[in-house]
Amino acid sequence: MRKVGFILHPGYSPMSLAVSTVFEFANLQAAEPVYDVRMLSEEGGPVRTSVGFEVMTTPFAGEPLDLLVVGGSMAEATPEVVAFVRRAPQFARRIAAPCVGALVLAEAGLLDGRRATTHWMYARDMATRYPRVKVEEDRIFIADGPIWTSAGMTAGIDLALALVEEDLGLEAVRQVARKLVVYHRRSGGQSQFSTLLELEPKSDRMQAVLTYARRNLTNRLSVEDLAERAYLSPRQFSRAFQSETGQTPAKAIENLRLEVARTLMEDTTHSIDVVAQQTGFADRDRMRRAFLRAYGQPPAAVRRAAHRHGAADLFDA
Repeated sequence: MRKVGFILHPGYSPMSLAVSTVFEFANLQAAEPVYDVRMLSEEGGPVRTSVGFEVMTTPFAGEPLDLLVVGGSMAEATPEVVAFVRRAPQFARRIAAPCVGALVLAEAGLLDGRRATTHWMYARDMATRYPRVKVEEDRIFIADGPIWTSAGMTAGIDLALALVEEDLGLEAVRQVARKLVVYHRRSGGQSQFSTLLELEPKSDRMQAVLTYARRNLTNRLSVEDLAERAYLSPRQFSRAFQSETGQTPAKAIENLRLEVARTLMEDTTHSIDVVAQQTGFADRDRMRRAFLRAYGQPPAAVRRAAHRHGAADLFDA
C-alpha cells in the first residue's frame, strides 16, 4: 500500500484537504485500498485550520512515504516544519505542494534549480524571495522530477489526479474524476486564469449574457444578439457592458473564444480548422491572428509548447 502523508500546520487551509479526497476515491474504486492516507504535524494532536475547526494528526516520524503533501497555510511554516520538509527526500519518494505549500518547499531548498508554480497571487513573491526557483506563474501544476507543485485552490485536485494517474493509469483516474464530478483533469500547461472571472460583471444581467456567450461560441454573437439577451438596445448594451467589465463586447467574446480554443489546442488532437469552427472563429486565419495578438504565437506553437511541457513533466516524474 502507498503511504501518503499530509503535513498540517496552524492556519492550514481546508481547501487543501480536498486533495486527500482524490486518494480516498481512488481507494473506493479499487479492488482493495491503494493509499494509506495520514495527517501529520510537528507534535501530533489537533491542528487548527484557517476556518477554525481542528484536524487530528500524528507527529512527524520520518517513516518511508510514497508521497508527502505540503498544503497551503496563511501562516508561516515553523523552522521545525521547514527542517522536516528539507529532510523529506530521504524518506519520501515524491513530494507535492498545492498552492502556497510551494513556498515551504522553496524555503526548504527543495525547489532550487527546479520548475515550480503556485497560486498566481504569490508567484511573483516566490520568484523574488527564491531566485533559484524557476517559477512559472501561469501553470496549473508542474512535475519536476519527484517534486510536484500546483496553482491554488482547485488546482490541487488536478495535481492529485495526475499523481493517481501516474500510479494507477488513465482508466482508474477517469473513474475517480467521474465520482468527484470534475473534469478529467486539466493539463498542467493550462492557464490559471479564467476569462469569465477576469471580466467580473457587476450585474446579473451582464453575467447572464456572458454565460450565454460562453455556451454558444459557435454562434455569431453580434452586439445585436447579446443586447437582445440583455433586453437593451445595442447602444445601451455596449455602454453598460464596457462600464461593468472594462472591455467592449467584441473583445470579451474574442477572449472567451481564445480561452476555449487554447484549451482545445492543448488538450485535444482536433485540427486547427476544427478548433476554429468549434469556437466561432469561422476560419483558421482569423483564429491565428487572434492567437498572435493574445499570446504572441500561433495556435500550432501553443499546442507544441503544451505537449512539450506535458512530455517533460511525465519524463521528469
